[in-house]
Amino acid sequence: MTTIGFIGSGNIGSQVARAAIATGHEVVMSNSRGAETLSELIAELGPHARAASPVEAAAAGDFVVVSVPVKAIDDVPVAPLDGKIVLDTNNYYPQRDGQVAELDAGRITVSGLLQRHLPGSQVVKAFNHIRAAEITSDATPSGTPGRRALAIAGDDEEARALVADFIDGIGFDVVDLGPLSESWRIEAGTPGYGAVLTQAELAAATANAERPIAS
Repeated sequence: MTTIGFIGSGNIGSQVARAAIATGHEVVMSNSRGAETLSELIAELGPHARAASPVEAAAAGDFVVVSVPVKAIDDVPVAPLDGKIVLDTNNYYPQRDGQVAELDAGRITVSGLLQRHLPGSQVVKAFNHIRAAEITSDATPSGTPGRRALAIAGDDEEARALVADFIDGIGFDVVDLGPLSESWRIEAGTPGYGAVLTQAELAAATANAERPIAS
């Protein structure tokens, strides 16, 4: 049984937690407002979930899901994530995050920012291009015809393989984009973002993506 830590327990984080529990994992949830604010979610998730601080969730997880706005990346604890796989679900929305010159110019990706903040972790982009509710509603067993696919990217090949196994286990095929520098191919504004696509369709959409650069 794997324990998954969550830094951020909003729409995406809570849905990944539901999927994880349904497939036999334990979860430790956290947010920026305090563990006491998660009591209703923990009651719903049941005995395989508990609430904690972000530092505690980071320390407890065999791997950790980070679902915070880009503007909050610097608040993600560093030391307890050292040596761990970190799933980054973030997207850049300037209307929420403010303008980030490096992202606007295409000099770095959203997940690249998190990897730079967590130099000792293996960051893998995941779950950023699916609507939260669909993480549970669209899940199907491996081998299902027309099974939906999700994309991942990360600089560590072993970390990508482990994340791909987790995603397959909760109900989705996987398209591996390679290093984090390629994760822009599934960021907001690209053909695969938000689309319901099979593995072959998502592979084509990401291969044909053009990087949106702010003028």
